Amino acid sequence: MVEAINFQPTKKSRKEKIGEKMPAIVYPTDIMEQQIWKDFPEDLFEAVIARLPIAAFFRFRPVCRKWNNLLTSETFSQCCAEVPQTHPWFYMITHENVNSGAMYDPLLKKWHHQIIPSLPRKMINLQVASAGGLICFLDIGHRHFYICNPLTRSFRELPARSAQLWSHVAVGMTLSGSSTSSGYKILWVGCNGDHEVYDSVGNSWTRPGNMPPSIKLPLSLNFRSQAVSINGILYFMCAEPDGILSYDMASGVWKQYVIPPPPHLTDYTLAESRGQIMLVGLLTKNAATCVCIWELQRMTLLWKEVDRMPNVWCLEFYGKHVRMTCLGNRGLLMLSLRSRQMSRLITYDASSREWSKVSGCVLPRGRKRQRIECGTAFHPCLTALA
Repeated sequence: MVEAINFQPTKKSRKEKIGEKMPAIVYPTDIMEQQIWKDFPEDLFEAVIARLPIAAFFRFRPVCRKWNNLLTSETFSQCCAEVPQTHPWFYMITHENVNSGAMYDPLLKKWHHQIIPSLPRKMINLQVASAGGLICFLDIGHRHFYICNPLTRSFRELPARSAQLWSHVAVGMTLSGSSTSSGYKILWVGCNGDHEVYDSVGNSWTRPGNMPPSIKLPLSLNFRSQAVSINGILYFMCAEPDGILSYDMASGVWKQYVIPPPPHLTDYTLAESRGQIMLVGLLTKNAATCVCIWELQRMTLLWKEVDRMPNVWCLEFYGKHVRMTCLGNRGLLMLSLRSRQMSRLITYDASSREWSKVSGCVLPRGRKRQRIECGTAFHPCLTALA
């Protein structure tokens, strides 16, 4: 005879006991009342939209015509101006797609692939400067300038320059006020000292005059280094003599500073963080290579090393012929490090001194990593108009 087994009730957990005592929470499944959102204040709605992550713009713009028209609203522009700027984005051209750009959002660590249809397709256009959410492009023949907001595709082709000079030029860009609504200016300068300034307010180029005798000509400009803008003054990197060339966009004054670079330095470029001029470059000695960061000391006009890449990362470069390109030089730097055996993208936050590795750029539905050729940093702005 099989004896019946009496199962003793198991001891309940504390979570189950609390669940029995607590009343069940009923979540409403009905659609929110339309009347509530119908009376939602318009200014509050624009303030909320302005504080969304920039990446949300790609999703909310196609929702309806009203949301799309926010970009031309003055009140929405004011809301955007009140939002403090975060880390810049990076706009880059890849070897495989020279006529379409790739944008990198360092906050979400995500790539975006945005085509600018107005850019001429028959000529390669390189991004040479940026300001206020706008990027300045110059065609590879150094004949035509273009201004574009890569987020909204606002576009403008600049008038022809008065100087018929098609040699390589260095380019810088500044805002005339706190935003592009007050206008912007672009400066190009050639090695022989020729230069012109474009003012978006008058939509024209002007020749401010000749360089003063104190500037040694011809200039040996470092075209691998993009210009740095601080308080309306543009700074360009030069060689022979090594140093910095500056131009004040307000007063039109040129200055030249002889500042020798640190020894054993290659592929160096200017950078900027919180109004401080910085230098980033490859320090190579024997078979060891490391990325180093310097700050310019205002009193002595000497470079002081403030940081360098972690040693564990530098071991990967040992014995390799590494080349470096700086793809963004404003607070958050992006560096492209390449050799025959490897290719790396790295960001450096100058304020927190944090190094981070960046995932490779891959096209949608693609698998092959794209090779970055050149790039620039820009602060994304939905309301910046070319």
